[in-house]
Formats: sequence, C-alpha cells, structure tokens
Amino acid sequence: MAETERELIKTTITSLSRGIILWLVNQKPMSGYGIVKELERSTGQHLTSGLIYPLLYELEKDDFIAGEWTQKGRRRTKYYSTTPSGKELLNRLRELFEMPVREALKEFITKEHNN
Repeated sequence: MAETERELIKTTITSLSRGIILWLVNQKPMSGYGIVKELERSTGQHLTSGLIYPLLYELEKDDFIAGEWTQKGRRRTKYYSTTPSGKELLNRLRELFEMPVREALKEFITKEHNN
C-alpha cells in the first residue's frame, strides 16, 4: 500500500472516529480500551491507543464526553459517557447523515469497482 493511500485511510478513520466514539459512549459508558477495541472491530483497521486517546482527551476537553474514574480492586479505569453537549453534537451528526450525504455514502460503499 502506498504511503498516500495509507495516509488517506488513516485520516478518514480518524475523522470518523470522533463521531463513532460519541455514538459508542452514548450507548453505554466505555473505557478507553473498550473504545479502541470496538473501533477496531467496527472499522476493520488496527487502531492504536496513541491514535484514539488524543481524540478522547479532545472530546473531553471540548465537553462532548466526560470521564469518570472507577475503582475495581487495585485497578482504576476511566469510563467515558456523553455530556448534554455531546448528545447535541451527535444529533447534529445524525441529521447530517440523513441528508444527501447518506445517499452519496451508500453509493460510494456499494458501487462496483470500475477498473
């Protein structure tokens, strides 16, 4: 795979990951590790914690998600959930994908390769 191709895939997944993270933690609070694993499962791409954790910190700093520490034995784990601002943003993203973008993406995904 060419470097340009690899970079395009990484940029696309990173961009979509913010919205997917909001969607995931809106369903149920999740740890950073759980988010990384779920993103890998849903995108089919190996995503490092070095890529995902900065997105979590950014979303938390911008008050779209909130982290809450829990203690299980000696282990502390931070679970993220959406804030009211995050729920608003998620609804706006959903509206965006209800528009013609949804049809364009559907076509993009289902078109046969024209090579």
